[in-house]
Amino acid sequence: MEYREATAGDIEAVTQLHVDSWRRNYRGAFSDAFLDGDVVTERRAVWTERLTQPEPSRYTVVAEREGAVVGFAHTVLDDDPTWGALVDNLHVTQGLKRQGIGARLMAESAQAVIERRPHSGLYLWVLRQNTAAQAFYEARGGRCVEEAITQPPGGGTAPTFRYAWPDPATLLVRSSGQC
Repeated sequence: MEYREATAGDIEAVTQLHVDSWRRNYRGAFSDAFLDGDVVTERRAVWTERLTQPEPSRYTVVAEREGAVVGFAHTVLDDDPTWGALVDNLHVTQGLKRQGIGARLMAESAQAVIERRPHSGLYLWVLRQNTAAQAFYEARGGRCVEEAITQPPGGGTAPTFRYAWPDPATLLVRSSGQC
């Protein structure tokens, strides 16, 4: 497995992985009309912008196996004055979950935050219905610090939890936490 910063050449692979993950895991939180509609075009536009117009405040890492992108994480530095950098996306190919790829992507994101913003925390939002992801983040030392209602793409509302790591270095080693 190779972990590297994403490039414009990864747009299609990241788009397809993102769409597949949303369709599998976000039913009931995102509208079916949105997930069953042209979400590919919507996500491709997002990833085209992110990966062809790089900004120093963003970092996208991909996990690549035998030339295929099998996971990615996208982090936005300085996103929140209290919580720090936002892990805006973390997705792993369905058939490769529970093999350490997600943990390594989180560690790669944490390392980028530590190098670029040494005093920053790290956080993310996770859907209330996504209990598997919550357990994953708790096992990596994440603390559930807030519940909110968010507006997902395609409309509607979704209850979410904010998970935070005041010290991203805790993601560099395996740890456990609780909500």
